[in-house]
Amino acid sequence: MFTGIVEEVGIVRSIQQLGSGWAQLEVEAKIVLEGSKVGDSIAIDGVCQTIKRLSPRSFFVDTLAESLKKTTLGSLHSGSRVNLERALRFDGRLDGHFVQGHVSGVARINTIQREKDNVYITLSLPPSLLRYCVPEGSIALDGISLTIASIQESAITVNLIPVTLERTTWKYKREGDLVNVETDIIGRYVEKLFKGDRHGGQETQGPRTPTGLSWDSFRGWEGFPGSGTMENNTVE
Repeated sequence: MFTGIVEEVGIVRSIQQLGSGWAQLEVEAKIVLEGSKVGDSIAIDGVCQTIKRLSPRSFFVDTLAESLKKTTLGSLHSGSRVNLERALRFDGRLDGHFVQGHVSGVARINTIQREKDNVYITLSLPPSLLRYCVPEGSIALDGISLTIASIQESAITVNLIPVTLERTTWKYKREGDLVNVETDIIGRYVEKLFKGDRHGGQETQGPRTPTGLSWDSFRGWEGFPGSGTMENNTVE
C-alpha cells in the first residue's frame, strides 16, 4: 500500500531482459534506499515492485512480462526518470490517498496548459477507467496522488501545483506521453457491492442470485432519507 506522495525521482541505470519476457531494472536512488531491504515493496511510476537486490546507490527489481506490457515500465530505457515511493508504514501519516500500486491502465496526455503557477493537464481515458472518476475525486497518475479538477466526455483534467511539478517527473512530461493510471479503490469496491459481484468478475455456472446493495437496502435504516424517521432526528 502506498500514499501517492512521491519521495524522490530515480534514474533507470540498466534494463536486462530475462527469460519469459521478464526484465530486471536497476534504478539509481538515494532517499528510498534508506531503511529499505530485500523483499520490500516499492512503487516505480505507480507500479508496485519488489526489491530483489540493493547496492549503495541503487536497487534492482524483476518486472513481470504482464507489467511491462500493461504499464509504461515496458517503454523505459537507460536514463529514464521515474517516480519512487516506499510502501506505507502504518505508524506514518497518510498525506495522499490509498494507492495499491496495481495499475488499472494507461492514459495519454492531450494538453498541457500553464496558468501562472498552476499547470492543467488533460488526459484521455477509456470508458473502463473513466467510470471510476468523479469531480474532486482522487486518482493516481504515474504514482502521484492527484485530485480530478473536471471530467469531460472521454477525458479528465488535473491541476498540478508547483511543488508537485518540482518533485516529480511531471515537469518532464509532454503532450502525447503515456502515464500509468490507478483509479480509486474505494469507488471500485462500492461498484462491486452494488452490482452484487461475489466472484470478482469471474464467470460462474448456473443462475446467479443478486446479492448486492440497493437504495432499498438502506430505507429501513433509522435516519436514512425515505425511512420515515428523519423528522425525529433533530439536533438540540
